[in-house]
Amino acid sequence: LISFVLFLPWIVAFPMPRLPVAQKSLAKMMVEQNKEDDLVGGMITQEVREEAKEALAAVGWAAPSGSEELTSDDPFVRSIDASIQREVGVGLDELLNPAKVVNLERELYSLRSELATITGMEEGFEVAGLSTSECDGGDGGEEADEIRKKIATKETSLDLERRSVFRGWLKNVFLAQAVLSFFLSFIMASDPGLLFGNFGWFNSVYNMDTSIRVLGFWWWWLFIVPSLRSRRPSGAEKKALDIAFLGTPLISLVAPAATKDTVIIWAANLFVVVSSYGYAFLVGDDDDSDDSKKPGWLKFIFKSLDFGTGKERGARL
Repeated sequence: LISFVLFLPWIVAFPMPRLPVAQKSLAKMMVEQNKEDDLVGGMITQEVREEAKEALAAVGWAAPSGSEELTSDDPFVRSIDASIQREVGVGLDELLNPAKVVNLERELYSLRSELATITGMEEGFEVAGLSTSECDGGDGGEEADEIRKKIATKETSLDLERRSVFRGWLKNVFLAQAVLSFFLSFIMASDPGLLFGNFGWFNSVYNMDTSIRVLGFWWWWLFIVPSLRSRRPSGAEKKALDIAFLGTPLISLVAPAATKDTVIIWAANLFVVVSSYGYAFLVGDDDDSDDSKKPGWLKFIFKSLDFGTGKERGARL
């Protein structure tokens, strides 16, 4: 029952109903108009292509910047954020899996470019901001059919991800989970018999009392801090929880060499978390957000902590 209560918020996510989307963007209308007016021998002229690219850029669409890492300031990521704002009413950071959305958009861009080339669209045809049908010149044989299948699969997945919003109530659930874990872990570390004394296995299994006490102070790293981090805090609180997530396992590993009292070790973990908040809010420097001033190993650790939260768009996707 305890495991079910603690893990339930991690698996609950309801997609937000999709809001109406405009039938055509201004950029697409300009592209289509240029296609109709400036066809020369069945091919789009260079002048038309440049005008189309300018129109797409004007409304926020941009191609991904090669194979280099993408950041939240990249025009491609910003164009995705703008389109989600228009369609769903929230920003990219408010989705459950923002990094997955960016990756799917990037993969679809590559697949559509490949489809355009195979089906006879002109060399250098820009697919940014266009639908799959607008990038498909028709035919192309089995190779094109295979690409169309891949595109259809990824578009279905992308549509679901773009509507999966990280709701405010879910943040409150994670906070409640952290509070519950706080009290539960203290009882486990101090007197687990209060929780499990009536179960036969607790009294019959050798050393079970000690095992649960140890699990009690490890609860900080396993549940309490991760639950708080799952709320996707920013600024000083995010920094505090990053430090706590690195500090609590260190304390839990080292402290038993100095004391066998599990309550003291639990309290030491509490001290690390409180100190992390104090440092982040009172001492932390605003310049800490500048990654260029951090050593490589530290940047790697913090980027690893951010994986999957959407903040890793500042790292490689």
